[in-house]
Amino acid sequence: MTELSLPAKAYLLACDVGKNKLRDRQRAGLMIRGAALTDLVLRGRVADDDGKVAVSGAGPTGDLVLDEMLAEIAGESPRKWKWWVRKDARGTLEALESQLDTAGVIEMKTGRVLGLFPSRNPIVRDPAVVERLRASVDQALRGPSPVSDVDAALTALVAAVELRGVVSGKDRRRYKDRIEELAERGGDAVPALRKLFRELRAVRASAVSSSGGS
Repeated sequence: MTELSLPAKAYLLACDVGKNKLRDRQRAGLMIRGAALTDLVLRGRVADDDGKVAVSGAGPTGDLVLDEMLAEIAGESPRKWKWWVRKDARGTLEALESQLDTAGVIEMKTGRVLGLFPSRNPIVRDPAVVERLRASVDQALRGPSPVSDVDAALTALVAAVELRGVVSGKDRRRYKDRIEELAERGGDAVPALRKLFRELRAVRASAVSSSGGS
């Protein structure tokens, strides 16, 4: 298997291997977009320009999902990081799933819920890969041993969307300073993702409150 991109690693961590499903597609989509931007930062392809995303390196990355995003950024007027994290998160998620399915990393099962609503569920072909990713995140989180920029970014991304199956709420609070330290190594996409997810969480909480009170 070829080396997984940062978005691919983030996706696998969002999978519930035991139930063969993605825990939360909306949350995962935002994390994948944030991971793709961060991957491009680490590869020197994009950088911050006065709070906006700017192409900074020439040539393709060799990864279809990353190259598609790079082309989007190059063809768009300058936009803020949060805008790029939000943009077409669902489309990027589905493109990544197709890429991983083709590569044999996952097997996508499509169907319909109640015979009406389309469903997409991943079966991770080698669950040991997910366990290794979890171990890398755990090691990066607890420190103090040196970790790669990729593992630092992956840990910060997972914490940003509060992926409880990987980083618990207790650990997010306990290692708050460590998470901030790791996030700084990944550029500006991680804090943008964190803000966007908090907005999403607030909207969801408001919707639940409204439905409960009606």
